[in-house]
Amino acid sequence: MAAANRTSGAGGTTPKDFAKLGEKQSEAMLAMQQELADVCEQISRGWLARLKTEQDLWSELATKMSGARSMPDAIAIYQECAAQRVQMAADDGRRLFEDSQKIMSTMARSMTQG
Repeated sequence: MAAANRTSGAGGTTPKDFAKLGEKQSEAMLAMQQELADVCEQISRGWLARLKTEQDLWSELATKMSGARSMPDAIAIYQECAAQRVQMAADDGRRLFEDSQKIMSTMARSMTQG
């Protein structure tokens, strides 16, 4: 009788059962971390591409400005660049919101599954 009490805890749970539970929780946590890392990597690639677009915009501005023949030409070139930059800023806000939603939904989904 004493041996039975040492091998099973409250409700008949054995140390082996606790170990299995811990193993499942560890696997769930690792899966959540991997999924979150994948989402972050995807988001990072998108932002790196966005930075390249910004670099190209300013490089193109410099090239066009060096070829401007008059002040009105230079102003028109700069206005076009500024309009593109404003549109990019609006896109950045949208992207930031969407990326935040991806991260939050990944975390929420992982929490409900684990």
